Amino acid sequence: MISLLPTLVKLLMGFLCVTVFYVNHGDSSYPSPSTDDPIRRMASLQTLLTVAASTPQGSSSSRVHHATEYGADPTGISDSTEALQQAISDAFISSIEGTHLMEGIADLGGSQLHLDGGTYKISRPLSLPDTTGAGNFMLHGGSLLASHDFPTDRHMIELWSKSNSFMYEDITLKDLMTNSNFRGGGIAVISSLRTTIDNCYISRFTSNGILIKGGHETFVTNSFIGQHINVGGDHREKNFSGIGININGNDNSVSNVVIFSSAVGIMVQGQANIFTGVHCYNKATGWGGIGIHIRSPGLTQTRILNSYFDFTGIVAEDPVQLHISGSFFLGNAFVMIKSLKGVMSGLTIVDNMFSGDYTGVQIVQFDQSNGHYFTTIDQVVVDRNVVRGMILKTTVAKGSKWSNGTKWTVDFSKVLLFPDLIQNVQYTLQAAGSSFPNYILRNVSHNCVTVESDVPVSATLHVLVDQSMLGYV
Repeated sequence: MISLLPTLVKLLMGFLCVTVFYVNHGDSSYPSPSTDDPIRRMASLQTLLTVAASTPQGSSSSRVHHATEYGADPTGISDSTEALQQAISDAFISSIEGTHLMEGIADLGGSQLHLDGGTYKISRPLSLPDTTGAGNFMLHGGSLLASHDFPTDRHMIELWSKSNSFMYEDITLKDLMTNSNFRGGGIAVISSLRTTIDNCYISRFTSNGILIKGGHETFVTNSFIGQHINVGGDHREKNFSGIGININGNDNSVSNVVIFSSAVGIMVQGQANIFTGVHCYNKATGWGGIGIHIRSPGLTQTRILNSYFDFTGIVAEDPVQLHISGSFFLGNAFVMIKSLKGVMSGLTIVDNMFSGDYTGVQIVQFDQSNGHYFTTIDQVVVDRNVVRGMILKTTVAKGSKWSNGTKWTVDFSKVLLFPDLIQNVQYTLQAAGSSFPNYILRNVSHNCVTVESDVPVSATLHVLVDQSMLGYV
């Protein structure tokens, strides 16, 4: 195209020259200023066209590479793997001299591969060059479709280097739709720094919608993830498999993401991860599904905030520092604390809403089926949750009991989380009339509080109990 441009310019100039002289031939009732002189106009036009001819399309000064300019087929009929890989390779050679991100990672200056709204078939993963580290690059604006022979053990986009050091930083995957065609996974981010996955629709995977392994600070936001495309109530739900987002690393963030079909919505192995505004209706608990599965026993350090668990809940193994707050659990969804070595510490489940069908499902449950009962329990707070159609469980409770006699017992066994672990009791005996009896806390066991007075009296016992062990000295 570039080699034909000078010839086309000459033809156009000749055509315009004839046209201009023909139009200016003859009389006119309007005066012609000097700028309308045909010779001057032709000279100006020639200058403009000469500049255009001397500037090649796709100039090296541009850092935006378009998939179609490399021969990629935007209809998804032909295989575009080679064309897209070449475009990525070209984007990675346009680094800014003298600047870098992390040491050894070149700054690509905001280079982009624009998919131009097309759908591109690929037969192997799209990967970034690993001969040298680079970052500040974006792949965006189109759809990827796995071919019928795409390897089932790979992901459609892979940020993965064979090097032991970090090779990629500030890579953005945005405005993409991936269709794995039930062959492998969607996106793999391995040992990469500060990666952003934004506004992506990831579908028809068999392994992982998104795999995050190692690295640091991958942000997944404003995205939809599902193995089978549906809006709930799918007849195939009991056979859903795979993991929506599989995280094996630290310091990652998932926000405003919907996971609508997979066996596990989010699998977490690592610390200091945060999940905000996540909606999981990937597979109901009744079919064996889990919304978020936290597999970081002994040191969890995970926060789940303002999320929606729709007929599927949370499973946490030996949690240490886990915070669940401001979330909505619908359809008997609950929090399961699973024992591996019987450890539970720094767990807060507060200010959530639970809604069920009045079949007796507890909002927080224990799995001690391996024979290891929870024996190390410290700083566990389950409080201020509102419940409808499920059984409330809490570590802080209040109760009252009226009696005319010398003994009052308030039974908290139906609401307290732990079977026999009241750590603190506050109580008062409100007596009727003018009597002023002496009374004492007589017994605290099996989640019952008993107070006894020295003389018979008509009185009401008010009790506050706490199992949390917060702030005790």
